[in-house]
Amino acid sequence: MTKFSDLALDPRVLQAVADAGYETPTPIQAQAIPHALQGKDVLGIAQTGTGKTASFTLPMITMLANGRARARMPRSLVLCPTRELAAQVAENFDTYTKHLNLTKALLIGGVAFGEQDKLIDRGVDVLIATPGRLLDHFERGKLLLTGVQIMVVDEADRMLDMGFIPDIERIFQLTPFTRQTLFFSATMAPEIERITNAFLHNPARIEIARQATASETIEQRLITITPESRDRAFAEKRAVLRELIRAEGEGCTNAIIFCNRKMDVDVVAKSLKAHGFNAAPIHGDLEQSVRTKTLDGFRDGSVQLLVASDVAARGLDIPSVSHVFNFDVPTHPEDYVHRIGRTGRAGRLGKAFTIATPNDAKYVSAIENLVKRPIPAGEAPAYEASADRGGDSRRRRGPERERTERDRRTPRGEHRSRPIVPHDQVAAMEPLPVAEPVVVEELHSTPAPAPARAERSDRAEPRKERRGEDRRPDDRRDRRRHEPRDDERVVGMGDHMPDFLTRSFALSHKD
Repeated sequence: MTKFSDLALDPRVLQAVADAGYETPTPIQAQAIPHALQGKDVLGIAQTGTGKTASFTLPMITMLANGRARARMPRSLVLCPTRELAAQVAENFDTYTKHLNLTKALLIGGVAFGEQDKLIDRGVDVLIATPGRLLDHFERGKLLLTGVQIMVVDEADRMLDMGFIPDIERIFQLTPFTRQTLFFSATMAPEIERITNAFLHNPARIEIARQATASETIEQRLITITPESRDRAFAEKRAVLRELIRAEGEGCTNAIIFCNRKMDVDVVAKSLKAHGFNAAPIHGDLEQSVRTKTLDGFRDGSVQLLVASDVAARGLDIPSVSHVFNFDVPTHPEDYVHRIGRTGRAGRLGKAFTIATPNDAKYVSAIENLVKRPIPAGEAPAYEASADRGGDSRRRRGPERERTERDRRTPRGEHRSRPIVPHDQVAAMEPLPVAEPVVVEELHSTPAPAPARAERSDRAEPRKERRGEDRRPDDRRDRRRHEPRDDERVVGMGDHMPDFLTRSFALSHKD
């Protein structure tokens, strides 16, 4: 069996690995590290939880052990799709460089530019960044990528899902042509294949497991429920989730609960906390300090249930996660593999439950086609959705919102202000009293008499006091109201005709 001591790593790196408690490399580490130490490009395809991070950090540290960084010109670059994954890679470098004098900088969003600029100005050996923040520093003139010797793209398929591929292509063009590229992904979409063909030079392709397969140490269950109505599905799924967690009992030491939408993450976390569970949300709209604090609490055990969007589905190394609950069936089948890959890591046993409704049938079918096997069906627990106190904000919008208390007392279709009378009863009803005709006097075009104007002036008096100005009432609107329309009278010049119209003009022959 291959050991780390057989991989020609720097002795100081081997000491750090031994201090971390590792002795035997994973399959992808055993195959990728020798090719990387030879300076070859590497294309690694492996499922989550197989140790891809160490497969590029260990050879990078060995190759960078000798050398010196220059200001604003990092010697190596690691691109990660999310802030959490970038921070995790930075922690790995801290662990494995404890006996070496290498510097690093972490460029992620949600952190002030000033501190990051100071690190770059001093020069760093390893630059770990998300694509957006890296390009921000480059466009501000604070960073040069012409000195990059080793470039790593981690979780490339997640980059594709998040729309970072144009940024990745631009960053590739900013780095030297002679760089060494280490490219890692869990799946190989056609777009990822195109990028590897364009920017990798005769790479060593390492594929440990079949693309997009789940670990055999994960027990999977598909819980299908049929809600009473469409607008009750969200509440009933929350009730099923609570019962599943209770049924696992002490075996559920901690768990990650995945939702498709960020707004649902907050609602589900609030519902769990209202029922006495120790839960906290994490998604992309939260401040970076809040996200970091929540993840730290989940790692140290102060948070038991982490309700997350897919921002936490990729690359996070939390080895002791006992359960994963898919509150929503992922719309992209690859996300299912990454989600359940948060449990059953490093040879541990794990459980993954997916809650589905009949509307999710096409997504479940896509997942089963991807993993080449059906998801075992599980029995739905008995639940009471009416006990939910989580505050469902989605059901109060659109045509499917719940009726108010007054509407519930009135049957649907019945008008509350006027009852519907059958046709055969209309003839027997007494006729309604007819009001006396209103006599409308003929209106003339003469101005209103003075008393009427005085009366209007009296009505306008309070307005004058409020506005603090003495103004006469404007009766032009009254005159316009009483004047006949244009088609009812003839407008002309009357008896008077201007004198110039009767004159004749003739041109002189002299002109």
